[in-house]
Amino acid sequence: MKRTEKSETLARREFLKGAGVAGAAGIATAALSGNEAKAALPEDRQTGGYRETEHVMKYYELSRF
Repeated sequence: MKRTEKSETLARREFLKGAGVAGAAGIATAALSGNEAKAALPEDRQTGGYRETEHVMKYYELSRF
């Protein structure tokens, strides 16, 4: 029974080691690729901000005490 527990522990450790190596390799690949990451812009180029649209004004009207 102890062998099963030990082999499961080792299997988990090996998996975690592999996951760490894979993550580090992915980060290194992204860092060394030389391409600069750019943020996507909306097609209409409007900034995402607060706008008092019709449904917002209706909410304000209905929420008054």
